[in-house]
Amino acid sequence: MLGNGRRGAPAPPEREKAMTDAPTDRIVEFKDALKLGFTNYAQFHGRSSRGAFWWWMLWIILISIGIGVVESILFGGFVRKPGMGGPIETLFRLAVFLPNVSMSVRRLHDVGRSGWWSLLALTGIGVLLLIFWWVQPGQRQENVFGPDKEAGR
Repeated sequence: MLGNGRRGAPAPPEREKAMTDAPTDRIVEFKDALKLGFTNYAQFHGRSSRGAFWWWMLWIILISIGIGVVESILFGGFVRKPGMGGPIETLFRLAVFLPNVSMSVRRLHDVGRSGWWSLLALTGIGVLLLIFWWVQPGQRQENVFGPDKEAGR
């Protein structure tokens, strides 16, 4: 069902507007997220939109799965502990550690939180609060962390 509950009916105009009210410099597509993540890998100031953050996370997950498949083919008999990656996965995790942290900090800035809240991830249970903040829409006005624009653009 679409829009107002009738099959094939378009969404009401007010709903369409709400879905597209983000400034154009805030909309990040899937292909742009990887570039923005690595371009701003050590930028802990500014803001990152919800789209940039979640597209970046999707890239990391997909690349990790791909690396896992390649490692299982190359190192099929490689003995490893559960939860640990092979050598390529370990190098990849090291390569994306700083970009992951900076993206998380900028995402928290977008919802008006200090980047220091990222340390909640160290508690384990604090990840739930971080996920709650990460899924919230960003503030549409300038906040203490900068104007409403995507970092790196």
